[in-house]
Formats: sequence, C-alpha cells, structure tokens
Amino acid sequence: MLTRTTCAAALLALTAGFATAQTAAPQTTAPQPTAPAPTAPAAPAARTDNAMNEIDAAKAAKIGLAQALATAESQGGQGRAIDADFEKAEGSTPTHWEIKVVYPDGKLVEHYINADTGALIKSENQPFERYFTRLKVSDFQNAKTSLKDALAIAEQKTGGKAFEAEVEREGSSVVYEITVALADKTQEIKIGPDGNVVQ
Repeated sequence: MLTRTTCAAALLALTAGFATAQTAAPQTTAPQPTAPAPTAPAAPAARTDNAMNEIDAAKAAKIGLAQALATAESQGGQGRAIDADFEKAEGSTPTHWEIKVVYPDGKLVEHYINADTGALIKSENQPFERYFTRLKVSDFQNAKTSLKDALAIAEQKTGGKAFEAEVEREGSSVVYEITVALADKTQEIKIGPDGNVVQ
C-alpha cells in the first residue's frame, strides 16, 4: 500500500513538473535594446548655394543699396524708387543693383547701377502694370515714407545690411518689405507709409 502511494505521489509530481515545464515561459534572455550609435552633430549647411552667394556678394559690394537708390532716383527727374534687387555679375554685365523708379507721369524705369563703382550701366522702360497690378503711381506719391527712408529704418532696427526691397499695398497705402542680411541669416522687415514697422 505504501509503495502504491509512493508511486502515485511520484507520478503526480512528475506529471505536475511536466505540465509546469510545458506552460512556463522559456527562460531566454531577451535582447536589450541598444542605444543608437552617437552621431556627429550636423555640420552647418555649406554656404555655397546661389542665394547665399548672392547675399554675401551684396554685403561685400562697395556701393550699398542706399547709394544705388540715390543714383537711380537722380536719373531723369522727380522719380521715386519703389523696388530693388541685387544681381551678381553675369556675362558682360557686372555685379549690379536693379532699381525700379516711378515718375509722376506714370512712367516706370528700371535702372542698373554698378555695385562696385556706382555708375549707371543702363536704363530700361518697363510697363507699370506688369509689376504692380494693385498699386497706382499716386500710392507712391502719397506715401510719407520713401523706399530710401524705409531702408534706413530697417537697417537701424536690425543692425544688418539691406540688399532687397519690394513694395506692396496693404489697405489703401503702400508697405515696403525690406530684406536685410545679418551675420548668418536674412531677416525681412515691413515698413509702413508712416515709417513705422508693420507687425
């Protein structure tokens, strides 16, 4: 009887052990997540693209935008500069400023000013409506602040050097958008017809 009980107990223990072995999770060690390999900090973007080269060239120009505006406005009467762009040398055309000037009679002329010497390269008549569909000549004449004034305000506010200027209409008046080159970036600032910065 004792032997039979002992055998039954051993059999029960063996069965229980087998069942436990079947249901227990395998004791394998899960692989620990590995930290990503440290990466070197991204190098600053190389300033070789065309836009940055143009900005650097504008900053290095002997003739600044303010002087180019004055030269352009002195051509042909009581003109008022309303738009300006910097262009690098291309072909036989040297590095220059392209300044659009509007005159009281509605004529729009684009003057090309040499960025190294300040000399007038050439002047071209342009159709006013091609560039300024929402603006009229009177909008510029009525603005208390000229583009040249707006340029000085933008440079003073930012501490940078202006290299591009555009004009647009907001409400019933003109607003100048000046792009200024800083040490490592550009900044746009809007100046209203009263000389105040537009938020």
